[in-house]
Amino acid sequence: VVPVGVSEANYGVAEGEKLLPWTKEAFDKLGEQNPVLFADSDGLDFEAISDAQPDVILAAYSGVTQEEYDLLSQIAPVVAYPTVAWQTYWRDQIILDATGMGMKTEGEELVAELEALIAEKVTAYPQIAGKSAAFFYFSPTDLGKFYVYLPTDPRAAYLEDLGMVVPESVKAMMEGAGSFALELSAENADVLKDVDIIVAYGNEELLKAMQADELIGSIPAVQRGSVALIEDNSALAAAATPSALSIPATIDEFLSIYKEAADKVQ
Repeated sequence: VVPVGVSEANYGVAEGEKLLPWTKEAFDKLGEQNPVLFADSDGLDFEAISDAQPDVILAAYSGVTQEEYDLLSQIAPVVAYPTVAWQTYWRDQIILDATGMGMKTEGEELVAELEALIAEKVTAYPQIAGKSAAFFYFSPTDLGKFYVYLPTDPRAAYLEDLGMVVPESVKAMMEGAGSFALELSAENADVLKDVDIIVAYGNEELLKAMQADELIGSIPAVQRGSVALIEDNSALAAAATPSALSIPATIDEFLSIYKEAADKVQ
């Protein structure tokens, strides 16, 4: 189904580009060379959305507020996220949006296809299976604190889809957590000794800074270099939050990166 309009991508795209590669490819396959794009990073363009005359507005993975939802609902029925903004898992996104289009069965079939694809791909990387992994955000300019994404976040949940498991240390942090990410002090870095693979946005410069840091460098995964780095603001970084289109486009690259990190686990 060709959308009558979509939001411009504002993360992971090259300068001058307004769509992520897999979105552009999908439009191309459907013969749509000039899709309607909404510039809504600074707020929804209600007039442009109305002009597109949608039958339904799909926002299962979004941050729409109640006020925005009410305004959008004057244009067309809105499929909103079920509980928390920007925290809808990829399976739920597909089922919610497909149901909103009157295509629930097709949505369920797509989920099954993607699950089969993932199951097939991970068989080629047995060293990843069962490794404990967690997704982090480190700033190379301030390693005094950092963030860990909890499994309630789609990024962290995708690691489980690929056969990895949540470290016990992160499970303990989840108790009573009211957010999708927790801030940790570098002074408490020792709690992460049970993490086999650290996943983080960054490059080799970040890893060097982490290994040189007295506290962060004491984490076993950092010491041995079992850190899977995803270049920040790259298309791959955008795909860390998986979607129906990004999963088949990037799963091979993700598995290759995680394999390298897993190979260093002792």
